[in-house]
Amino acid sequence: MSNKRQLKQSINYISSELFAECVAASLYGGTNPDEQNVNALLTSILQIHNNYISRISHPEPGMPAKKYYKVLISDFNKQVDEIVDQICALGQ
Repeated sequence: MSNKRQLKQSINYISSELFAECVAASLYGGTNPDEQNVNALLTSILQIHNNYISRISHPEPGMPAKKYYKVLISDFNKQVDEIVDQICALGQ
């Protein structure tokens, strides 16, 4: 990522795609998933989005910026992988 704006755009795009996939999996999945599980998953996607967008705007003081953003991106990718696994389980 070359700047904060592109990083925010990427997080916005990924979050919106995850949200759409979760809704699609809940509507068109093989079985009828529990509505509470779907709502909890959608809520967690929104919380992850808000958390990482705010962390981009306010980096930790005392930590080198390059290292901070590398850690931020790797943490975001781990959480996205977990959400994708949960969406896959939801659609089965």
